[in-house]
Amino acid sequence: MRVRKLTLAAMALAAGLSLTACQSDDGGSDQGAAPSASSAASSSNGGSGSAGSDQQDGSDSAGKSPNGTGGTDGTGGSGGGTGEDAKAAKCSTDELEITAIDATVGGDAEGTVAVDLKNGGGRDCSLAGYAGVDLKTNSGTVSAERTGDPAPRIVLGDGETVTFGITYPINDSGGSGVRITGLVVTPPDETKSVTLDWPGGSSLPVTDGSGTPVRVGPLGSAGQGG
Repeated sequence: MRVRKLTLAAMALAAGLSLTACQSDDGGSDQGAAPSASSAASSSNGGSGSAGSDQQDGSDSAGKSPNGTGGTDGTGGSGGGTGEDAKAAKCSTDELEITAIDATVGGDAEGTVAVDLKNGGGRDCSLAGYAGVDLKTNSGTVSAERTGDPAPRIVLGDGETVTFGITYPINDSGGSGVRITGLVVTPPDETKSVTLDWPGGSSLPVTDGSGTPVRVGPLGSAGQGG
């Protein structure tokens, strides 16, 4: 009987150990499943990260839209460039019809000659500043001095005219004075000149040579050289 009891006790112990081993294996399986759940969570987070990247890309795209609008502004800037391209080129001497008339008014202390520059070039052109003016005389060339008045840029349409004035002292000395034989006009920023007949008084009074007695006004001036 004692041997049988020991045998039964041994069998019971073995069964207990077997049950414990099975429970340990089940626990291992549960623990092994936990990382799988964690991996699934990680995968889920990875999916969110991808969506975040898409949102970032979307933000970049949204960021590019204002730049696209800026491109439209740039087109407006291009319009400004077109305006610059449309600016009239400088008038050349060959495009201008230059004439001069006596514009002296009775009783004036000085004589005045008005010079017209007419655009005959078939296109708009621009002028700015002062024309060069020289009087040919029997004693040499007398160059006119600028009045110093403002000289704005002027755009002449085809057929339009701009005028400037030349003033000079009237010879009332009773002597022959310095005889004027011609008028030389050089448009602003040009080197080619035009020689005209002098329409004003026939002579200048003799001076002491301390300075030129002839003055020229800017383009657009009228009467009295300015």
